[in-house]
Amino acid sequence: MNIPEILCEKVLAALEALEVTLPDPSRIQVTKAADLRFGDFQSNVAMMLAKPAGKNPRDFAMELMEKISADDLCEISIAGPGFLNFTLKPETWAALARSQWSAEDLAVSQVEKIETIVVDFSAPNVAKPMHIGHIRSTIIGECLARVATKVGHKVIKDNHIGDWGTQFGMVTWAWKKGVDGKQLEEEPLQELLRLYRMASDAAKEDEAIKEECRAELVKLQKGDLENIEIWTRCVDLSRKGLENIYERLDVRFDHWLGESDYNEDLAPLVKKLTGDGHARESDGAMCIFSSETVKAKNDPFKVNRDGEWQDFPMMVRKKDGAFNYATTDIATVEFRVNEWQADQAWYVVDVRQSGHFSQLIEVSSRLGYDGIKLVHVAFGTILGKDGSPLKTRAGDLPQLEDVLNDAVKAAQIIVDEKSHLDTVEEKEALAELIGVSSIKFTELSHHRMSDYVFDLEKMVALEGDTAPYLLYSYVRSRSIFRKLDGEVDLNAKNLVLTEKAEIHLVRMLTRYSGQIHQVLEDYRPNLLATYLLELARAFHSFFEACPVLKSEGQIRESRLILCDLTSRVLKDGLGLLAIPVPERM
Repeated sequence: MNIPEILCEKVLAALEALEVTLPDPSRIQVTKAADLRFGDFQSNVAMMLAKPAGKNPRDFAMELMEKISADDLCEISIAGPGFLNFTLKPETWAALARSQWSAEDLAVSQVEKIETIVVDFSAPNVAKPMHIGHIRSTIIGECLARVATKVGHKVIKDNHIGDWGTQFGMVTWAWKKGVDGKQLEEEPLQELLRLYRMASDAAKEDEAIKEECRAELVKLQKGDLENIEIWTRCVDLSRKGLENIYERLDVRFDHWLGESDYNEDLAPLVKKLTGDGHARESDGAMCIFSSETVKAKNDPFKVNRDGEWQDFPMMVRKKDGAFNYATTDIATVEFRVNEWQADQAWYVVDVRQSGHFSQLIEVSSRLGYDGIKLVHVAFGTILGKDGSPLKTRAGDLPQLEDVLNDAVKAAQIIVDEKSHLDTVEEKEALAELIGVSSIKFTELSHHRMSDYVFDLEKMVALEGDTAPYLLYSYVRSRSIFRKLDGEVDLNAKNLVLTEKAEIHLVRMLTRYSGQIHQVLEDYRPNLLATYLLELARAFHSFFEACPVLKSEGQIRESRLILCDLTSRVLKDGLGLLAIPVPERM
């Protein structure tokens, strides 16, 4: 039962009864009220249509109110210059709660048009440990994939790892100079990182070494057996390390199709781009230039330097014959269209790559891939407490494993002080859950484009807008059932609402479906995170104001149903954020 749609239909029927001419019926809307003091829903239809009808808005609102047949659902009032306010009756709220509680899917509506959506996220570079910057792409991408699946889309999660790029030329060069076999077995990612840094530092000092590294990459891309063997070992060792991190984050992928999977497609692709006139030679490299069909300020192939617009082409083959990630990304679009018949592809990537994705979208259109919608789901930066991008004392980005371990240590202190769990093992498991979940929730509770300060102490706090607060809210909503003897036989038909706190809790519970759909309108998990916090606050207010076990009969059963429904929505919503819930804390 979608109340806004029902009320909108009743408003349209009233307008028809008043013989009001509608320029566009779709403009008639009933929306959630901005201020609950005036009602649950509202409409500005009277103010919008009064002038064309030659009437005073408030007088017209009065006429309209008398014609709206909604006595069974709500009470209607008029506010200000002519707003129609709808306050739902307790029985209406009770009916909504009954429907949601009885539905296995919590009455989350499904999309009318099911689409195949590829979510391209995380995508770390192989041969390097994941760093703190990867948390944003990984967590946002996982959440969006889960939400899209929840509402009925077919979702393909692809980890487009960087396993064929410049870093392999450097790692291979350093490997041949002296890899530490023992360290490679014990700490593979750390040894590969050492090799990369060794080559990177040497290349900065000596241009000849830089060219040697490039030559190793070209040899790899052309199939040199020794370089392929080194590369294969690097990829295998790296994937094991990455999977350990993903296991802790509760992140799964359907595919790990990295840059290397498209290597055989790149030469034919560039030949096609050249043959069709999409790419041309420039200083020995092959590039795609502006189509010169849009204004320079809106053209991703133009850049303003010193007040003058200049060409900013997309390079698809370097002058040394090597391909780059732009070439691979074009081939990836082609694959996703032809092999997966994807309707959309969401690239959850740092905002600093906006220029690249603007070019990719334009090139894909030129190649005729208009049937797929490419979306760059950009995000901002994680900051240290000093307000600058988060880095270690050495100037590097903190490694993600270290960040997770630090969060778990911070959570362990809280658990040791306040947990009622019995064993050390239970407390350690809870600290792991709280620590990792705290990082996830902090990420998802911010608008993806905003920068935020990384503060572990605040993240793991039991109070405030944190994951521990939500986990505690879930545990509290379930704890009451452990106090009951035996099975609890609840019947939704017996649900009644008598108190304001009960009604407000149901008001929040029944917004769940709408909030999930809103997440996908602008790819904003923070809307779901904020909703869950508001739901938790509504539950705590209800729990304090409305005794459950001390009440009797139908009131007691109704309040137990509300506790159960709250726990289910919290668990389901947190699950969409990739946050599991504990049964005890």
